[in-house]
Amino acid sequence: MEALLKEIRACTLCEKHLPLGPRPVLSAHANSKILIVGQAPGTKVHASGLPWDDVSGKNLRAWMDVDKDLFYNPEIFGIVPMGFCYPGRGKGGDLPPRPECAPKWHPDLMGEMQKIQLVLLIGQYAQNYYLGKEKKKNLTETVRSYQDYLPKFFPLVHPSPRNRIWQMKNPWFEEKVVPALQQAVHSLL
Repeated sequence: MEALLKEIRACTLCEKHLPLGPRPVLSAHANSKILIVGQAPGTKVHASGLPWDDVSGKNLRAWMDVDKDLFYNPEIFGIVPMGFCYPGRGKGGDLPPRPECAPKWHPDLMGEMQKIQLVLLIGQYAQNYYLGKEKKKNLTETVRSYQDYLPKFFPLVHPSPRNRIWQMKNPWFEEKVVPALQQAVHSLL
């Protein structure tokens, strides 16, 4: 696993497309129990090199009801984005994750992390990649149908502050999905 992590962190596969240059950000261990598959690092995470080191990470930890020490223990949580580097900025926020990363690195990572018992699929890119034709017609319906994917996968909306409007329009998320997420996570701790 250490050799693979070193190789990923040295990756320059899509360097010419990255406005801030390559800086792959992830955290994984052969003993990880829960895998968090997100989108791609933002500028703050790119600068710090620590996954989910932003408001979105704070929200995600609150949803799971875990503290920072537990969250950053790679033997508990593996943290693997769909795109390992900051992809740049678009009209409505950050660009999508680079398409090269997941097909290049995820199979090897999953091969090394044989103790994963739950995979949190955060956002449409992770859900499209891992659920494929099993996902529902849109992200809202996929998240609403989270029970259909258990015990292996748990689809979630991205915890970005930009999604507060979505959360306000979908109160069932806080009422039903968040408690179920906490139960699923805590059962593995």
